[in-house]
Amino acid sequence: MESFNNRVAAVTGAASGIGRALALALAREGCHLALADRNEAALAQTVQLVRAHEGDRIHVTTHTVDVADRAAVYRWAEAAAAAHGKVNLIFNNAGVALSSTIEGMDDDELAWIMNINFWGVVHGTKAFLPLLKAAGRGHIVNTSSIFGIFAQPGMGAYNASKYAVRGYTEALRQELDLMDCGVSATCVHPGGIKTNIAKSSRVSPSLNGFLVRDEQQGKAQFEKFFITRPEKAARVILDGVRKNKRRVLIGPDAYAARACTKTPRRPPRAPNDPGAGR
Repeated sequence: MESFNNRVAAVTGAASGIGRALALALAREGCHLALADRNEAALAQTVQLVRAHEGDRIHVTTHTVDVADRAAVYRWAEAAAAAHGKVNLIFNNAGVALSSTIEGMDDDELAWIMNINFWGVVHGTKAFLPLLKAAGRGHIVNTSSIFGIFAQPGMGAYNASKYAVRGYTEALRQELDLMDCGVSATCVHPGGIKTNIAKSSRVSPSLNGFLVRDEQQGKAQFEKFFITRPEKAARVILDGVRKNKRRVLIGPDAYAARACTKTPRRPPRAPNDPGAGR
């Protein structure tokens, strides 16, 4: 999609972070907005920022939506299409974080993160895809993570959710290419972005004394890796959509992670292996 002018973009997680930055960047390019988030007050602040910069030239609608709620996402899609007359882009950006050992993770915690990070993407994709096809030209942008490229101890649930988004989106991209329906898909892999995700993340007690001292130290440690501003992330994402990229990496840490996955590793030898220690 070479131009966003006079298009309509739906954005989840638009109350802060990358979602808010995307809303502002799209508005600057003349794109109308259907914004969604669970935080109604913060979402209203995003609208105020759009109005402050762009006046009334951008048509903005907002909906309070929990992306884990399939019916709510479908209602939002219908309302967005009715209010704007069309939808050209969906940015499935909303997400949460959970740090826990696999052994110490409750099933409810795993369900919580999968329902938002993965099923939220599925709901947004399925609800908006028919609208994008009806518009004749569209793009689906799903946010995975650097943790959808490589795995880390203590991040198993987050890894699972983001690897799932990656596989889902890459398969979707191939299907859309084969359909030649005017719609494409991009998977986004941000590195550490300066957002509120660390403050809102859940840290399991199972990490205490293992990988971190306590929850506060765990969140502070997580936040140390936030090196890229959301505004930069939004610019990189939109540039990737313009170029119809299959995958978009954001930040030097994301590129480093990809490089690490391409470096062959020798499997560890068992202690009784004659070659051990060589």
